[in-house]
Amino acid sequence: MTQTAADTAPIAVPSKILSRRDLDFLVHEWLDASALTERERYAEHSRQTFDAAMDTCEKIATDHFYPINRLLDLEEPSFDGEHVQTPAELKHALEVFNEAGLMAAGQDFELGGMQLPCVVEKACFAWFKAASVAASAYPFLTIGNANLLQAHGTPEQIDRWVRPMMEGRFYGTMCLSEPQAGSSLSDIRTRAEPQPDGSYRLFGNKMWISGGEQDLSENIVHLVLAKIPGPDGKPVPGVKGISLFVVPKVLVADDGSLGERNDVVLAGLNHKMGYRGTTNTLLNFGEGKFRPGGQAGAVGWLVGEPGRGLTCMFHMMNEARIGVGLGATVLGYTGYLHALDYARNRPQGRPPQGKDPSSPQVPIVEHADVRRMLLAQKAWVEGALALNLFCARLIDDERTHPDAGERARAHRLLELLTPICKSWPSQWCLEANSLAIQVHGGYGYTRDYNVEQYYRDNRLNPIHEGTHGIQGLDLLGRKVRLDEGRLLADFVARVRETVTRATQGAGGDGGERRSAADGGERRDPADGGDRAAGAEWHAFGQAVAATGERITDTVRKLYGANDLDVTLANASVFLEAFGHWVVSWIWLEQALAAQAALGRAGLAETDRDFYLGKLQAARWFLRWELPRVAPMLDLLDSLDTSTLEMRDAWF
Repeated sequence: MTQTAADTAPIAVPSKILSRRDLDFLVHEWLDASALTERERYAEHSRQTFDAAMDTCEKIATDHFYPINRLLDLEEPSFDGEHVQTPAELKHALEVFNEAGLMAAGQDFELGGMQLPCVVEKACFAWFKAASVAASAYPFLTIGNANLLQAHGTPEQIDRWVRPMMEGRFYGTMCLSEPQAGSSLSDIRTRAEPQPDGSYRLFGNKMWISGGEQDLSENIVHLVLAKIPGPDGKPVPGVKGISLFVVPKVLVADDGSLGERNDVVLAGLNHKMGYRGTTNTLLNFGEGKFRPGGQAGAVGWLVGEPGRGLTCMFHMMNEARIGVGLGATVLGYTGYLHALDYARNRPQGRPPQGKDPSSPQVPIVEHADVRRMLLAQKAWVEGALALNLFCARLIDDERTHPDAGERARAHRLLELLTPICKSWPSQWCLEANSLAIQVHGGYGYTRDYNVEQYYRDNRLNPIHEGTHGIQGLDLLGRKVRLDEGRLLADFVARVRETVTRATQGAGGDGGERRSAADGGERRDPADGGDRAAGAEWHAFGQAVAATGERITDTVRKLYGANDLDVTLANASVFLEAFGHWVVSWIWLEQALAAQAALGRAGLAETDRDFYLGKLQAARWFLRWELPRVAPMLDLLDSLDTSTLEMRDAWF
């Protein structure tokens, strides 16, 4: 029977920022982060050090980031023509972050880092993105900048730029887009002119640069894409002419002291619907307002080889794409927790079978449609978080697995899943934010409740670091065909491993429902029914496997058109279908882990409820969302050309 308000008191939400219980389940019970301590890089760690790091991040995020989230939304950075000003509370929060050594959480001990595994680092940083995505943008852009320089920079560049960033004294950015080029990077115009001393002078404009100017750090380290003129003095056309440069706001002397102001000037701030606390800028390089060394031009130094700028920058871009996915996920997650708390504490209406107007109203969580919205949110955000952390675990395997073959396999899986890790949460966790507003009703779209801000913040993420269209082209036009389809084949094999476990070992999960249509009485899913449950998970596994086979077949049909325009016309649909399949597999994995946990003796009631909640969310996703894939594949298989045939004049 369904519980009512008279049967039970509202269950408190421990944190409205993020679920630590879910993080522990994903990091320890599913992804087994402790096993990483057997590898040399992480040998000095243990579960205790991992948990201590997550404890620290939860506390700092709760005490210093979450309280300023609304403030940063209401008091945007301002520009008086000379200087940018941000709220003092933002600088204080970032100082606490830096003093805790978190900027270097994943870095080598030699750089003053904690050398945490990536999966633990991302679980830690999820707290900050959920607490204030705008405030967290500054350190996380800096970390991405530092990681790129460590991968492609010289030892001198690492000493000069990375060490101060890890100390929190310098912050970093990435400068790709230009006003006239947008995402078409082959059309950038910023040029880099070589100088006799080995440096370059940069001239051009960069747009949409997050953190491009601020009053939070001693210096700003810009990573800038630009073209070195060819022998004819003209920029080399296309992406092969693009190189990467480190261009600081303030030049730094050999002893590390700050020197002259570089010729990098803020032209203006962009005012956004979300992420308002993160400055978003138009930067001018080489306009001559500042003349370092007595001449115009922003001084920069080449990173990596000439003409290999995009290859280098993709190190940060791919990291940023996973970061955007994580940000989208936790914005959806905190919105869900806010909606859940509201639903448990907002009395309104009565059950369908209890219409006595004199009876007390029940919390809206007792209404089936509200539970529908909450369950959908739970399935989307917990599925997305699991996807994010799985990709982080792949990074750990790519870097440190003792077997070279497994390192290569992890690399291929990460390559394939990066577009999904970025785009799927950006689409579906935004939808979760929409439902969080709906749960609140009219209150939801007022500024009295946080959920309206979460929606606005999250609406930027489908655009950040490449739109759905761009990610779809990357997935269908490149990733599934790389290495003669090896990336896709590796993931299909990974899915089959899971399906085998689901079909051979599926069993008791604590309960199953029978519908009235089956001639049986509806039963509480916590009352038992192991045999029925085993059959159900077997069927789910078979459905996930069959969907993978269909996707592989669809790829063959799309490329069988022998017309790339037709093949890629509906790449965004392929992206969505593929993402739903991936997250279905993710939920199957979580269900198996939850089933195993339910079999442990002496399980606390709160833990039992947690695992049953996991299983119910998995059921919902596999019953409601996985079937959405088939119609999308039908459309793709038909080689529909509706969009190609449409003419501009017809709109």
